[in-house]
Amino acid sequence: MPDSEMSSNLVNFVKAGKKIVAAAANYNSLLALQKVEKPKDPVLFLKPTTSYIVEGQDIIIPKGWKVNEEVELGIIIGKHCKNVDETSAMDYVGGYCVALDMTSTSELGVARSKGWPWTMGKGFDTACPVSRLIKKDEIPNPHDVNLWCDVNGVQKQAGNTNDLTFTVPELISYASKFMTLEPNDMILTGSPPGMGPVVHGDVIEGGIKDLVHFKFNVKEEQ
Repeated sequence: MPDSEMSSNLVNFVKAGKKIVAAAANYNSLLALQKVEKPKDPVLFLKPTTSYIVEGQDIIIPKGWKVNEEVELGIIIGKHCKNVDETSAMDYVGGYCVALDMTSTSELGVARSKGWPWTMGKGFDTACPVSRLIKKDEIPNPHDVNLWCDVNGVQKQAGNTNDLTFTVPELISYASKFMTLEPNDMILTGSPPGMGPVVHGDVIEGGIKDLVHFKFNVKEEQ
């Protein structure tokens, strides 16, 4: 299937996708700040597709939770993908988006201390705001993308995907060994340093300069 045809079929990835596969701590600069060694393999977790929102919808913080913003490049899978090798992995990319991996630090703190799953802290409703679909040919090199994120007009994150610990082909290949990736599924590639807390009334903006921009309002659950 030509890349242009794959992209045209993925415009409604938010409604049609079945899963969101996300990479944790996948920037070298972040690992260095945290003084953590590079893991042998990508560390992946899942977010439900019910966490998706698009512009015009609000990020809702569950009552009593502390939540961080994390800007990321999202990879939209264009065709059925199972056991692919790294050399052919880019053939399965149908497009991209810029996403926020909203993360409850309060919930993750408890989960990490007890060895529990991250599901609630990563998968609550509105925890995955996304931009429009970015066609594959709009990003010639996914490993040279400048991501940015501002909160209330103040820059919080600015990073380039050339700093990814595991590359896009490595993430696709590794995930596809254990779970089938289907058209409209998304892989979140990790977030650069600078992520921080947001609260009721904040406005989050982000994107890729000269290509895509999004804006979301933050509200607390009433």
